[in-house]
Amino acid sequence: MDYQIQRLKVLGAGIFSLMLALGVARFAYTPLLPLMQAQAGLGLAEGGWLAAINYTGYLSGALLAASISDLVLKDRLYRIGMVVAVLTTLMMGLTTDVTVWAVSRYLAGLSSAAAMLLGTGLILNWLIRHNHRHELGIHFAGIGLGIAGCSVAVALMSLWLDWRAQWFVFTAIACVLLVPALRWLPAPDTSGLTRSGAPMHDDPPSPLFLRIFMASYFCAGVGFVVSATFIVAIVNRLPGLEGQGSWSFLAIGLAAMPACIVWDFIARRTGALNALILAAVLQIVGILLPVVVGGSLGAIAGALLFGGTFVGMVSLVLTMAGRYYPTRPAKMMGKMTISYGVAQILGPAVTGWLGETFGSYAGGLWFAAAMMGVGTVLLVLLKIVDRRDAQAAAGVA
Repeated sequence: MDYQIQRLKVLGAGIFSLMLALGVARFAYTPLLPLMQAQAGLGLAEGGWLAAINYTGYLSGALLAASISDLVLKDRLYRIGMVVAVLTTLMMGLTTDVTVWAVSRYLAGLSSAAAMLLGTGLILNWLIRHNHRHELGIHFAGIGLGIAGCSVAVALMSLWLDWRAQWFVFTAIACVLLVPALRWLPAPDTSGLTRSGAPMHDDPPSPLFLRIFMASYFCAGVGFVVSATFIVAIVNRLPGLEGQGSWSFLAIGLAAMPACIVWDFIARRTGALNALILAAVLQIVGILLPVVVGGSLGAIAGALLFGGTFVGMVSLVLTMAGRYYPTRPAKMMGKMTISYGVAQILGPAVTGWLGETFGSYAGGLWFAAAMMGVGTVLLVLLKIVDRRDAQAAAGVA
């Protein structure tokens, strides 16, 4: 019983860390963006650049995660990152200086990488060492909880509080989330054995497989970041949907909460690559529904499909990385996230430029859907490479 309680606490630490670093420090900005544009003088292009700077911080964190193998150092940086997540949330409410906001967004990106890569790697390493199933669906529910929670919080707080006061409330929430995120994650075990005494071996994929995988994940990063960052502003600006954007963001969060667990089950039946292809196709549909179908039905249905797929894709990719490198999962996670992170810098910048040029963010959705289409083709190609690699390995054996 104590053993199961420990497992739940470790998974809980991951959930709360993602709610803190991804939900509050990173994505509270999305539902607050229209409010900051209306009350704090934030322009369309500036909103895009702040998002791009946020992802630059995330990319920096991915580079760091990919470069270190020491579990003790990863644990220390994870804990520093959680404290930074609280401080960067506070910074957003202290000023209207775009430079300070930019510094906050960069550091928030670093902290989100600490949770997403270092924290996830530490948790997956713990699960593997203690002979649990190598799945992260429960852990990644924290992303959906964070997004949905931020959306509900902004919708409620906007009735009484301005943008600045809401950042201060989010800071208080972050302080509460910080406690279990730090206390429930045990110090890492640095031995090369599982709890049953079996050795842990890495089984890396071929270089070609990894290159195609990273390219497809880049495309997924563009598809994710455009909707995740601008969905509230996009829906608010669609004809007949003024003021409805926050409901779309809430729908994304609600769909994302159970999605990872659902995709774990799908992957067990179909294989991880087939599950990724299915998720990518459904995500394209979700991205385009608000502009193709229109109306509240298109916006909400699109948000539900998007929320139900993007976090599932991230979970499947990072779980695959952990299976290839059980002794140092954050290393390949970091490499994959570098490609995802570069996409998250370019995506908001391009979408901000499209918004400034055409007076609407809707063009960004078409751009995101096109990139997702390319990524889906690459995933199909990856299946062929995977089959070829398996045959080559069997021939050697």
